[in-house]
Amino acid sequence: MLTYATWHEPTMNFNVDEVYKAALEVLQWSYAKYGEDIIYACSFGIEGIVLIDLISKVKPDATIVFLDTDVHFKETFETIDRVKEKYPQLNVIMQKPVLTLAQQAAQYGDELWKSNPNKCCDIRKIKPLHEALAGAKAWISGLRREQSATRQNTNFINRDDKFKSIKICPLIHWTWKDVWRYVSKHDLPYNPLHDRGYPSIGCEHCTKPAFTMDDLRSGRWKDSGKTECGLHE
Repeated sequence: MLTYATWHEPTMNFNVDEVYKAALEVLQWSYAKYGEDIIYACSFGIEGIVLIDLISKVKPDATIVFLDTDVHFKETFETIDRVKEKYPQLNVIMQKPVLTLAQQAAQYGDELWKSNPNKCCDIRKIKPLHEALAGAKAWISGLRREQSATRQNTNFINRDDKFKSIKICPLIHWTWKDVWRYVSKHDLPYNPLHDRGYPSIGCEHCTKPAFTMDDLRSGRWKDSGKTECGLHE
């Protein structure tokens, strides 16, 4: 059994079987420790699909929060519906911003995601997650170290000062191939945009196909200089 100390070891080298086992053990520990006071904030991208399946083995009625910005791809909502059908016990919460798109446009102008993407993310993602995590002691994220340079130091268990919580990241040692092997092996439903060149899927206006597999997030906020929505900074 992995210990809290080894989960923080930055030089661990896992083989395929070990990354699967480690993720499951991290989840088992997390739900045993935090019970109902832990939430999975899921984007329903491919890592999210893996985590939902793993979580269902530990806590079938877990709470899953999706930050519904009102500007997601229709394929994302269709994927959520298919996941709900496969895991009917899950408590999936669609967390919306306080401002509607019309109210946001009235206050900040049309297409805020173009003129000020950081402000748009703050209104439609960061503040809603603050609301979703109010009272929660911990939250789960699908971050992987391989995803970007900014995520290479992520640990299984992280103190999250922004959300005054503990952030659990069970997939940090998984590779892109590990993720897809798991999805294929278990025949899991996933967003069809992944098959159209979108390895990382966010809001429709701010997500393009990735132009290189060396940077799986290269299609996010393209040409804006922005690399993160702010949830993990």
